[in-house]
Amino acid sequence: MVSTLSRIAFVALGFSAIALSGCSQYVKKTDYDAAIAELRANDQKQQQQLDALTQEMQQKFAAYDAKIAEMGGRVRVDSVAHFAFNEATLRDEDKPLLDDFAKVISQHHPDALVTVEGFADPAGSAGYNRRLGMKRAKAVRDYLVNTGGLSADRVRTVSYGEAVNRQVDPGKTHDEGMSNRRVTLVVDFAGSQGAAPAAAPAAAPAAAP
Repeated sequence: MVSTLSRIAFVALGFSAIALSGCSQYVKKTDYDAAIAELRANDQKQQQQLDALTQEMQQKFAAYDAKIAEMGGRVRVDSVAHFAFNEATLRDEDKPLLDDFAKVISQHHPDALVTVEGFADPAGSAGYNRRLGMKRAKAVRDYLVNTGGLSADRVRTVSYGEAVNRQVDPGKTHDEGMSNRRVTLVVDFAGSQGAAPAAAPAAAPAAAP
């Protein structure tokens, strides 16, 4: 909602500037109203696309222990993979959910922009945990691309390491810290259903904890 109002305000200011620059460039009220209506329609379309993707994910992952939420124009699928202590090897039991995720995205949202987020428990140093989180994110990304068939330039990776505000069980490590050693998936842009893939921006850098 905030982003919509910002765009409308920006357009309104732009039209006002043109109107004040001279009568020869005066914008008709009908043109102004049409531009505002188009912005609102585009925003509504994007929201509908995200709603549809959220519903698809919830239906597809009903049999899995995965929490799906929509957050400010993004869809997050929590805990798609967990890792053994100090390991970045993808477990076989996590692959079916990743297979289903890749299937939904490739079939219905091929131009979606996906971010794979890697995490670690707080047992090691901050720097080591960021690197370990990145290895885990890359393991999931490679699986989604090589096995799931997602476009390599549409799947990014980022590591949050042991970030305190992102730990599921704060301070837990080793056997008790499995929930902190995880990877989550975020669909930053759902795209149009059935649209062809578009170029993605460069991969996001590792974030500080």
